[in-house]
Amino acid sequence: MQLSDLTARVPRFLRSFYFYTGLGFLVWMFVFDANDLLKQYDMYAKLQELQTEKQYYLDNIEVVKRERAELLSSPELLEKFAREKYIMKRPGEDVFVLVPQAEE
Repeated sequence: MQLSDLTARVPRFLRSFYFYTGLGFLVWMFVFDANDLLKQYDMYAKLQELQTEKQYYLDNIEVVKRERAELLSSPELLEKFAREKYIMKRPGEDVFVLVPQAEE
């Protein structure tokens, strides 16, 4: 069995310079490049995470806008909000803040 017989059995495209050049290019792009497949996957996962966070914050913005509109429309609700959140009081009132005891 001669070397020429072995090379004759190999398909012609596998003996081509362009095949090896293309194969080398693909290996370089998939393994050694700065934007290889692993980094592309990580960036895609990060994109999905950021899109989820974006939707969460957009939903929260809607809730805050709705609450703000309610507060600005009614002086009673504004007073209630100030008393509960910022512990504000009217002149002459005493405010007692009850803090739960921390468990050990």
